[in-house]
Amino acid sequence: MAENAGNAARQHRILVVEDEDNIAIALNYLMMREGYAHDRIANGGEALDRIRKTRPDLVLLDVMLPEVSGYEICQGVRLDPSLADVKILMMTARGSAIERRKGLALGADGFISKPFELKELRAEVRRLLDGGE
Repeated sequence: MAENAGNAARQHRILVVEDEDNIAIALNYLMMREGYAHDRIANGGEALDRIRKTRPDLVLLDVMLPEVSGYEICQGVRLDPSLADVKILMMTARGSAIERRKGLALGADGFISKPFELKELRAEVRRLLDGGE
């Protein structure tokens, strides 16, 4: 097992929970460019199971999802002690201060409003993955 350059030694795993295809395509592009292992699901009802099975380093979590909201998923992750290391970055088109406070109160590690600039999202992802240790 050769250690390459710093962060490249261990590839971070990211789960994208986003029901809008156009946004998911942009997120997929960014994750590929940054070299992150990633997966995507479009339905909130599948999210907690997938998070428990795959234990991603970071979940990019939309607030408005079919079946189960991002807030409920965030709360579910935070209530499971075995998922304590999973970082959550919530995303919403309704980026009001109230939405942000609610997400952070439920345990999100970050909150970003859509539409976001890829540069801003990249900085947040790096902050959560590389800055937390």
